[in-house]
Amino acid sequence: MKRKLLVLLCSVAVVWAGPGKVLAANESPDAGAAAIADIAIVRPVCLAATVIGSAFFVVSLPLAFLTRSVDKTADALVRTPARATFVRPIGDMDALRQR
Repeated sequence: MKRKLLVLLCSVAVVWAGPGKVLAANESPDAGAAAIADIAIVRPVCLAATVIGSAFFVVSLPLAFLTRSVDKTADALVRTPARATFVRPIGDMDALRQR
């Protein structure tokens, strides 16, 4: 459920970025538009997903500990949206569709 919410939020951000294929900054003349959409829309949505995922992770931590799935839970709820927010190159929308 939580992962579906994250995927939904990131998908909405990608759709708002513009129609068609959004390419990396050095591959398209529309790189400026992609970078602006990334900074103005996609990154804030991914940051919100990171914060919300972190809260859900803290709540689910006891159950994840009992089922020995802490790493998997942390990856799905915290690491993936954090990478999309802080590590992904600006304008690289393809990195959002890793899985």
